Amino acid sequence: MKGQWLLKKPIAHRGLHTESLPENSMGAFKNAIEHGYPIELDVRLTDDNVVVVFHDDKLGRMTGKDGYISKISSSSLENYKLLDAEGKPTEFTIPTFEEVLAFINGSVPILIEIKNFDSVGLLEKKTASILSGYTGQFAVQSFNPYSIKYFKDNMPDVPRGILSCFFTKEIIKNAVKRHILKTMKLNKIAKPDFISYYVENLPNRYVTRSGLPVLAWTVRSNEMIQNLHGAANNIIFEKFIPDETIM
Repeated sequence: MKGQWLLKKPIAHRGLHTESLPENSMGAFKNAIEHGYPIELDVRLTDDNVVVVFHDDKLGRMTGKDGYISKISSSSLENYKLLDAEGKPTEFTIPTFEEVLAFINGSVPILIEIKNFDSVGLLEKKTASILSGYTGQFAVQSFNPYSIKYFKDNMPDVPRGILSCFFTKEIIKNAVKRHILKTMKLNKIAKPDFISYYVENLPNRYVTRSGLPVLAWTVRSNEMIQNLHGAANNIIFEKFIPDETIM
C-alpha cells in the first residue's frame, strides 16, 4: 500500500505527550521525534481561516478558557497556553500547522487527522495547499468520508485513511448515519488506503471484509496490544511506551 511507514512503527497520538508536555504541543512533537515515533496530529481552522493543530472544537479542556477554536483569530494563539495533566499552563501555545511542519521537517512521518464533521471545503483545501510544499512523509485520515474523497480527488498520491468506531447515540444522534459510518459504507466513494478503528471495537466484520490495513486507536497499554490478537497492523498509542516485540 501507499505509505508503508504507517505499518512499521507505533504512531504517537497527538505527539508523545506526558504529564508535563501537552498533547498536540511542540514539546510533545519534539519528544516523539527524539524517540523516533511517527506523529498523529489534528488540524482545524481558526476564525481567520488559518490551519492550526488542535483536537477539540472547544478551547476549555486544553487551555482552561471558554470559546471555540473556530471563533478565535490566529493572531491571538499566543494568548492560549496549553495545560499540563494537572491543569496548569505550560510554555506551549496552540501551534499553526505550518509551524508544526517546519518544526518536524521530515524527521518523522506525520498522520494528519482532518477534524471536519461538516461540509467539505476550506479546511481540506488549505491543508492540501500547505502539504503540497512539504517534502516529509505524511498521510491523512478523517471520520468524514468526503474529506478523504477530497484528497483522493486532489492529492491522489497521498495515503488516506478512514477513521471509525461503534458510534454511540451521544456522538451521532441519527441512527442511519451511525450505521453508515460504523460500517464504512462510503469507502466506495472515499477509496481509503487504510482504516483507523477504535481499539475496543476490534476485531469486527466491517474491518475484516474491507481487506485494508488497520491501525488501532487509541492504545494505552501493552495489555491492549495483546488483546488485539493480531486484529490490527499497527497502533496509534498514548500514555505509555509500546513493547514492539508483542505487536
